[in-house]
Amino acid sequence: MEATVSDERPSPEGPATFREVFAQREFRAVFTAGALSWVGDYLAKAAVTLLVYQETKSVALSAAAFAVSYLPWLTGGPLLAALAERYPYRRVMVACDVIRMALMLLIAIPGLPVPAVLALLFLTTLANPPSQAAKSALLPQILAGDRLVVGLSLNASVGQACQVVGYLMGAAIASLDPVAALLINALTFAASAVLVRVGVQDRPPALSPAHRTHLLRETAQGFEIVFGTPVLRAIAVLVYSAMLFSIVPEGLAAAWANADAGEHLNPGAAQAVIMAANPVGFILGGLLVGRAVAPARRLALMRPLAVVAPLTLVPALFDPPPLVVALLAAACGFAVAGMLPTANGLFVQALPDAFRARAFGVMATGVQVIQGLAVLVTGLLAERFAIPTVVGVWSAAGVLLMLVASLRWPSPQSVDAAVAAAEASNAGSGTGPANAPAGTGTADDPAAVRPRPAVDPVSGPPGDGGRRRHAVT
Repeated sequence: MEATVSDERPSPEGPATFREVFAQREFRAVFTAGALSWVGDYLAKAAVTLLVYQETKSVALSAAAFAVSYLPWLTGGPLLAALAERYPYRRVMVACDVIRMALMLLIAIPGLPVPAVLALLFLTTLANPPSQAAKSALLPQILAGDRLVVGLSLNASVGQACQVVGYLMGAAIASLDPVAALLINALTFAASAVLVRVGVQDRPPALSPAHRTHLLRETAQGFEIVFGTPVLRAIAVLVYSAMLFSIVPEGLAAAWANADAGEHLNPGAAQAVIMAANPVGFILGGLLVGRAVAPARRLALMRPLAVVAPLTLVPALFDPPPLVVALLAAACGFAVAGMLPTANGLFVQALPDAFRARAFGVMATGVQVIQGLAVLVTGLLAERFAIPTVVGVWSAAGVLLMLVASLRWPSPQSVDAAVAAAEASNAGSGTGPANAPAGTGTADDPAAVRPRPAVDPVSGPPGDGGRRRHAVT
């Protein structure tokens, strides 16, 4: 069942097919469970937001109910994700689903005070980092070679689709009965737990008790491996930069739509098409590029697509109508989806197995923080300047940033050396993160950040945490 990293290198052969990916029984279980959880999450966000507003008539409290789901990543995402490596991934995923189900049932109790709702919602979302880290670290044990990259594309695309479906369902159901929406969410977590428990093989934890130190130290090692390894750091910069610019149209959609809606499109509809455009483009890009482009070609296109992503938004300078803005946002989403799975796959190749869940926590937290800052900064700028000007100039700066990141990309020899170092670590007698030195390697010496072999072998690459971590996934 073990997937070796060497199998994941791009090959001159054609890309893996969806049939090959879904032929893996464990992937079908994880994929379906993830889709159910995602739909339930977004459905609950819409329902809780409406429920709080109905109870308080306060826009601020309603917004707080929406924003509280991001707090775990901002306050302790890497620390919570590090827990996933201390226990079997299947057990972590099932336990998190059961916890979220129980807490969601409590939130659904009629007449619960709003502070209690917010507190329970926060506790519910605390289970997200370890659950997602475990799921991310599990996939490479299930899928090998290009099937992994295609699987990542499918997961990223279905995540975007679930966001749209969940919000639409949540708004529709919650308008009739918010409690019903919350109960449906609890059922999705229950179904997810059953699917994972029945459909996924149990595996030992990535970090055995003999190799554990202190949770804070283990968390810090996640940062060290990501930012101390030149190849991983280069990928992180590319991913963070993409998130910094692709989120802006969605974040400013409400104000943009109300400022520029025309005769044939009211502000509400304009906001909807702008907000939905990026996810739709992401879905198309992930599926089309992942399925139709050969692995070697995807690798060659990764950096050009990274530059193209912000470039697609530069025409916002000309103040186009909302439908054109939506097309620009969709093109940006398409480009980002075309490069992210390949970047994820490369990240995994250069990442020692036992660090994957922690690396996911580092990357996911960074993505959350960067997206929030991007919307906050551009929103503040939009208070003084026209939104099209802000988005256009911001995106032009993104083009320059991506060009610099692409030009400073590690050499092929450095990338190969980093992959070889990770392979040597993974093929040894185990990965002992507790013994890993701080990331002091150089571009020509990635082995400097490779963990030394541990005593107990790790039975399987805990893995795709690194890969999907970036997918933002």
